[in-house]
Amino acid sequence: MNLVLEPHIHDPAAPSPYAHVAADAFYAELLAAHDGLDAEASALLDARLVLLLANHVGDLQVLRQALRLARQT
Repeated sequence: MNLVLEPHIHDPAAPSPYAHVAADAFYAELLAAHDGLDAEASALLDARLVLLLANHVGDLQVLRQALRLARQT
């Protein structure tokens, strides 16, 4: 499995021909999840989310690639 770098987030409940629509919706929901949290609680939310999504991906090579890319940019 390779790390997917092109827009890949979709919403089957609200399909759109535009790749950015679901990604924008997720970003808005991510920001909303942080509303009212202090810096520590916000960092813990991010850490839990990363671990949940890493477990979902499940491929250590892909996760290593994502870590390298995230650190570069």
